[in-house]
Order: sequence, then structure tokens, then C-alpha cells
Amino acid sequence: MKAAVLKQIGDDKLDIRTDAATTGPGPEEVRVRIRASGICHSDVSAMNGSLPTMAPGVMGHEGAGEVLETGSAVTDLDPGDRVVISFVPPCGGCPHCLRGQPNLCEVHTVAAFTSPRFEVGEEPAFGFGGCGTFAEEVVVPRSGAIKVDDEVPFEVGALLGCGVLTGVGAVINTAAVEPGSTVAVIGCGGVGISVIQGARLAGATRIVAVDPDTDKHASARRFGATHVTTPDGLQELNDSVTSGSGFDYAFEVVGLAATIRTAYDATRRGGSVVVVGAGGPEQKIEFTAQELFITERKILPSFYGSADPRRDVGRMVEFWRAGLLDLEGMVSTRMSLDDVNAGLDALKDGTNGVVRQIVTVD
Repeated sequence: MKAAVLKQIGDDKLDIRTDAATTGPGPEEVRVRIRASGICHSDVSAMNGSLPTMAPGVMGHEGAGEVLETGSAVTDLDPGDRVVISFVPPCGGCPHCLRGQPNLCEVHTVAAFTSPRFEVGEEPAFGFGGCGTFAEEVVVPRSGAIKVDDEVPFEVGALLGCGVLTGVGAVINTAAVEPGSTVAVIGCGGVGISVIQGARLAGATRIVAVDPDTDKHASARRFGATHVTTPDGLQELNDSVTSGSGFDYAFEVVGLAATIRTAYDATRRGGSVVVVGAGGPEQKIEFTAQELFITERKILPSFYGSADPRRDVGRMVEFWRAGLLDLEGMVSTRMSLDDVNAGLDALKDGTNGVVRQIVTVD
């Protein structure tokens, strides 16, 4: 089959191979025919080493497709079922899962670094995030394949695998934004747009979208922002929207020390700073003990939107059905697997628009 393979960490291009194959599914695994995969900035971060991954490996972690084969212990999925791929499948029995934090489950994450699920040219290869959705087929744990109705388009399902669950989940799960709140969103890429939609869904009355790329401002408004600005104009909007007291919630969706600090400074005393961006280990933020004590701003990191994919994929589908989430509008570009490098280049250059490029695997 065809797959886009990272040969070694640091490569800026993926190798489009036609000699890839999956391993067979184990008893509690399923093999899925990928039909659509989103191109996410985390793929770029894994390629350059900012996020951990294994090489050689098939990239891609945001996908949807159809079940082809189930392991012997899988009784609740059948070939032909339509599924969303989750890169953080909960095991259901570890301490994180039992305390209600399945997004922090490490069982299958560790397995993703120790158990290759592909062969490329007869050599073992890993899947990024335990997935590898830049391939025609994947093998994933049963809990990493979330069944959805056939009416859910594959492109929409792919978005639910990462970007939408991360962004909307950060609002409704991590921050639990209250109706009537003021919200600032720093970074208006695909996940930032999902945060904006989540803030609108939660009933925020003022949603300020911040991005240096003014081409993204119109789309931010389309998806729910009430105000848009470049970083230079944030303080002026803070003054006019909150009378200078600061926003109830500020979401950082970039992953840089400077923008996390900006989000902190834009938040009111007692408000919440929600860190959604996936930053590298070199990004270090400095706070004084005094300001932490005096301001009582809550710093809330949000990994995968604090989501339980078994619950939240279905919730997102219901929001979409009710017209509360515009998911079709988030698909900015469709391309074939052969064009995935062009899509990654556009993402690096910031020329991919504000929402998701989708690789359709026909």
C-alpha cells in the first residue's frame, strides 16, 4: 500500500512509498482503511523533533475511515463500520483512566514507541502517535477507533480525531468556560478556530481572536469571534472589551513562550490561562512568585482537550448535527496522499489558510 514515511528525525520531506504494509491486528486491535486525514502542525513538530516520535515511521494522526478487520477479542465493531481514529486511546483500567483523566492514559502511548505496526520495504516502521494516518491502512487499539454514523463525512470525522476535540475540548472540558464570559484566543489556525467555536458554543459573549496574519481574521469572525486583532492591538481591545481588567479566559494555541506570557498578561486576576499549543522543550516561561500569588491566575495546560474520545467524539457529532459546530467549513483544502509534502510546506509557511488541509485516501 501507499504511505508517507519519515525516514529520520529532522527530515523536512516525507518519502511517499508504495511498498508499505500494516502488521496484522492483535486480539484487541482493528485494521482500518483510512479515507481522510488532516494535516496538523503536530506532524511538522514531530518531523523536526519538537514532539517525540519514532523513525522510520508513517506520519499522520488525525484520520477517519472504515474497519477492514477486527481482532479476535473485538466484539463491538464490524468490517464496514465508520470510525474516527484517536491518537490517545484510553485503556480503561490505568490510574489516569480510573480517576477520570483518560486523555493522560499512557498504556497505548508507550506501546506506540515500542511496537511497530507497519513494515516499509520489509523493515519495521512506527506510526506517529500510534496511528500513521498518512497511509491507506492502519492498525490501532480497539479504543482508538471510535464508531460514528455513516452520515458523518470522512473529512468531518478526521477533524474530530485531533483538532476539533483538542480545541473545543479545551473550552468545555479543561476550562469549563461559563456563559457570559470574555475570551481571548491567541493563534487562529485549525485548533484556534476550534477554540473559537467552542467559546461560542459555551456562551461566551466576547471572543477576541488574536493572530499576526490578518488574512485569518475574516475566518475567525466567520467561526464566532466578535473581535479580531493582531498582537499589537490586543491591549487596546483588552481596554475596550474588559475595561482593562483582563479576560476571564485566555487560550494560547501557538506553543511559544512569548504567546503563553501574552495570554497570562491578558487574563484578569482570578481568571484562567489555558495552554493548548504544543510547544517544544526549549520554550521556557518565567513568572515571579509574587505575581503568581497576587494575581491568582490559574494556568491550565490542556492536552487533547482533556477529552475522553469515547464520549466526546459523539458529543462533537451531536453539536455538528445541531448546527452548533461548523465542521465542513473547516476543510480548507483537499489533496491526495501524493501531495502531502506540499501541504506540510504550506503549513510551515503559514499559507494554508486558517483551517485544515485534508488528505483524501481513495
